[in-house]
Amino acid sequence: MSRYTGPRIKIIRRLGLLPGLTQKYSSRTNTPGQHGVDLSKASQQPLLRNDYTFRLFQRQKLRFHYGVTERQLISYYREAKRCQGSTGNLLLELLESRFDSTVFRLGFAPTIPAARQLINHGHFKINGKRVTIPSFLCQPGDKISIKENSKVKSQIQNFFNLIQERRNGILKRMEEIRCTDVKIFVLIPSHLTVDPLTLDAKVIGRVQRNDIPIFVNELKVVEYYSR
Repeated sequence: MSRYTGPRIKIIRRLGLLPGLTQKYSSRTNTPGQHGVDLSKASQQPLLRNDYTFRLFQRQKLRFHYGVTERQLISYYREAKRCQGSTGNLLLELLESRFDSTVFRLGFAPTIPAARQLINHGHFKINGKRVTIPSFLCQPGDKISIKENSKVKSQIQNFFNLIQERRNGILKRMEEIRCTDVKIFVLIPSHLTVDPLTLDAKVIGRVQRNDIPIFVNELKVVEYYSR
């Protein structure tokens, strides 16, 4: 199954918000299709369907958010299954550790497809070496930087500054209402750090489950592939 390149609004109307796919949202109040249902009921709809459909629904969320093919997702599942620990959490950790996902979470690109394009064109380095493979898995200790003579460095800096303003506003509001246990995708996750002036970033730890920016039942994804 190839990577999806079609309309993105149609996908988020059916699956819910997927910040890795698009930051846009739909103003329509029903799911796509001639017989679409009201979105307020759509969130409950999977619970009323058979369990297989619900598992498929969760798998689709991962595929579209991270922009991976079915073959890649199966490969990540098998890798997670071989490791010791919760297969579901390890699957999410592998997906979140991808280079394109890391660039997106740092605030260098608006979506994961945009981050993938920047990586393919060789605008980023890991530990001083240019890496053009979006599926490269970042490990704790890896240092990420923008290539010195990159023609889009100023564009990345401008977008990062916009994201940083949003982050500061969100953090300030969270402090005002004393809310510290809510994770928002625009905030930098706990396993990453970045210098706002030089845009030099570093992976300082492993991905934490509560830093994952989408609402997904990873256990149902594991059940789907283990059937």
